[in-house]
Amino acid sequence: MHLKVALALAAVVPAVFAAPGIAQDQQSQDAALAEKVINNTNPASFQSYGFAPKPKLVKDEAVQGGKALRLPVSGEGNPWSMGVNVPLLKPVKAGDKLVLAFYVRLDKAQAGVASAKLASAQIQLSAAPYTAIFGKGFDVTPEWKFLQVSGKADKDYAAGALAAAFHVNTGKHVIDLGPVAVVNLGQ
Repeated sequence: MHLKVALALAAVVPAVFAAPGIAQDQQSQDAALAEKVINNTNPASFQSYGFAPKPKLVKDEAVQGGKALRLPVSGEGNPWSMGVNVPLLKPVKAGDKLVLAFYVRLDKAQAGVASAKLASAQIQLSAAPYTAIFGKGFDVTPEWKFLQVSGKADKDYAAGALAAAFHVNTGKHVIDLGPVAVVNLGQ
């Protein structure tokens, strides 16, 4: 996990560091948080679908990690017709609290519109029927935002059985998706 992502998540997920026996120095905090991230946070590793042209990796020093996946959204079809999946690489147990945290911004809006809708940022099954475990929609603006949604696993899942998913097809615009981290806070 990139150090800057760890630092940003540390500010959002302070409960990780309240656990007994975890040293309170910055290096220990970063290491403890890195162990709880259960996905690859790098936008270059994300899986996209439904886009024509395909999303491109872009450099942007304004976002943590300096990279984002640029998503050219058509607005044609259902909100889930175009999206991004980020596989969860570690197993999850029933009752585990998961935090989906991510960076997003609107690169190019429809004429006369100042924001766009992210239909859903969610944790879902990684295969059909793609059932959502939890999630919510967000407004996206031209400024980078660090957003999060959290929930609990309803049952045990093997590594790879879940993914963070972003449904973005809500209009004709371009969205940049920066680093994404799913943090498992356990029971």
